[in-house]
Amino acid sequence: MTGIDPEHADGQHPSRRRWALRMQQPLPSSTVVDRIAFLVGTASAVWLAVIISLQTFRYAWSVLLFVPVWAIMAYLVLPRLHRMLSDLYVPDYFFGRTRTADGLLGDPVNLGVDGTAEQLDEVMTRAGWHRADEITAASTWGIIVSTLTRRSYPTAPVSPLMLFGRRHDVAYQQEVAGNPKQRHHVRFWHTPPGWLLPGGARADWLGAGTYDTDVGLSLFTLQVTHRIDENTDIERDFVVQSARGADPAVRVRDLRDFTTGYHSRNGGGDRFITDGHLPILDVTRVSVPGAAEPAEAVAADRAADPGAVPAAGAAYAADSGSALDPVRHRAREGHGESLRTTAERSIRRAPLATFFAVGVVVLGALVDLVGLVVGVLTDPDARRILTDGPSDEATVLLVAIGFGALVSFAQLLMAWAVLRRGRRSRAVLMVLLAIGVLSTAIDYLDGRAVLAVNGTLLSASLQCLALLALSSESAGAWARRRSAVHEDA
Repeated sequence: MTGIDPEHADGQHPSRRRWALRMQQPLPSSTVVDRIAFLVGTASAVWLAVIISLQTFRYAWSVLLFVPVWAIMAYLVLPRLHRMLSDLYVPDYFFGRTRTADGLLGDPVNLGVDGTAEQLDEVMTRAGWHRADEITAASTWGIIVSTLTRRSYPTAPVSPLMLFGRRHDVAYQQEVAGNPKQRHHVRFWHTPPGWLLPGGARADWLGAGTYDTDVGLSLFTLQVTHRIDENTDIERDFVVQSARGADPAVRVRDLRDFTTGYHSRNGGGDRFITDGHLPILDVTRVSVPGAAEPAEAVAADRAADPGAVPAAGAAYAADSGSALDPVRHRAREGHGESLRTTAERSIRRAPLATFFAVGVVVLGALVDLVGLVVGVLTDPDARRILTDGPSDEATVLLVAIGFGALVSFAQLLMAWAVLRRGRRSRAVLMVLLAIGVLSTAIDYLDGRAVLAVNGTLLSASLQCLALLALSSESAGAWARRRSAVHEDA
């Protein structure tokens, strides 16, 4: 008689074990190259930080090199390590928390809104809120200058937070006494079509409101960031009260005990507490000057079909992967373009990481070309070989010079093509940069290259920075979206 395994006595098979390093979500095939480049870029950033750290012991002034070491660790290495680790343990479904661009848990979701993008913008504008600028080179420099000089910047950008797999769609803020270090701010995300909150409630928008108290260093990444007040419920209530005070048509319904009350830390390491309640602002009855559809009709349609997507958000919801700000389309301002047109314009605009990478690649290629010419002219052996006439040594030297120049020109060509063609050129350029970084590392380990404060270290640093920027999430997402638009055209 055959014995029965007690574990299988109920006729069920044991569950299959998942690989310990399997990510929360399957890896799309279109991002495999990006992930490999991401890993190579992270390793190169660590290697670069170690090499520069070693230089701090060679010169009396080398203590200043700790500044680039801190910058590399804070803005390149630690964020990428957090990104890789959080992909393993942070769930990708909604549970009332946002995520930072590095994958860390961010601010709590503590507000909801029913209504169109125009109605939301109308209420917030009437309440004295300013829409935050997009993060660009100009706005980044602007917030640095305003913080150092303590000048007012009422539309300063806010750091991106992720929900539903994308960054916030729009953010509003209010400075306190003209101090850029202290501000009320709230981010909003449009919910996907037909999406339900836990418990079955509906909301067109979800928001996360917090109050910035000062500027400091992030506990987890060491980046310079705003610090938030611990009691996020006070800021949530402030947003609700300001909206209700701006228009009597605004109504509020509370989802009591939406989550349990809890305390935690956000992506910057700041502690916060919340009671778990979720107030939902109903702005469907707010009138928008020049709106194509009266507020009464919007409210009536919403009452007849609670699951309908607001007209102003429908086009956006169909393209939830874009970085589009749906509030940019406001009929009362006379903008005749649709949300889809605005989305395509946003897709054509390359992110800051891509522009930075292209600029660094151009600079690095020029440095390599200049270094190649200077190296040949200042090396007595190279000059002797070239002046002695045809020989095997001269042939080898000319081939090496030609290959180096060819690689530099190829990088320049690919850098230009990245802004013109998208994904394939970006992949080729990342491969060229990775080969350059790896060859420099191998030469250094074999003793054939000296990495001091010289041109070799500068060239390797520029290649690492370009690879890191090109393999960033924003650069990869932009290249994939642009390719998709060209395929649909």
